[in-house]
Amino acid sequence: LFSTGAADTCQVTVTQPRFQEADYSTHTVFLTCAFSASGCSSSSPNILWFRFLANEHEDLCTPGCTDHQKYKVHLLSENNISLQINDLTVDDNAVYICGIAFSNSGSPHSKQTGDGTVLTKTEKKNSNGKLIFMIIVSSLLFLYSTTVFTFFVVYKKISSGRKIFQAIAQELQKQRYAEHCQQPDDLEDDTVYQNR
Repeated sequence: LFSTGAADTCQVTVTQPRFQEADYSTHTVFLTCAFSASGCSSSSPNILWFRFLANEHEDLCTPGCTDHQKYKVHLLSENNISLQINDLTVDDNAVYICGIAFSNSGSPHSKQTGDGTVLTKTEKKNSNGKLIFMIIVSSLLFLYSTTVFTFFVVYKKISSGRKIFQAIAQELQKQRYAEHCQQPDDLEDDTVYQNR
């Protein structure tokens, strides 16, 4: 209790980071809070944590934590504290507010809260699914292009081969025709009479 002649000048200031994002693979996160106290007693203050969800407010640690497995308060240094949140899920996305209270002070400034930290845990995106889809589409396009290219190359070789074969066949046919049209000089038909 304070004497009637002494003025209670305890004044607390609390600061918190505005945002904190946690990757979808994160299971534990630490939200930090810093405070300064002037004109307050040397006794330790009560450390309070609340959170605001979309439609409700929840007391987490006031000062004892409601769920000791999920939430733990750590004193990092004389004026720095953190809230550890375990088993983090997207359901933990909320605004987390740190409060400092010197309960033995009657000053209205002896109990203050920070502006809150917006915690966002990102959901696992289907980036792997999109990546796999893109790989499959790229592979199919590559196979299609390779098939079309191979078809044209083979077709060109076949048509080129056909032209060569046709040229060879025509040459052989010309040679055969030439052989049949020419008769050797030593062969004479007995029935043919020649004037000499």
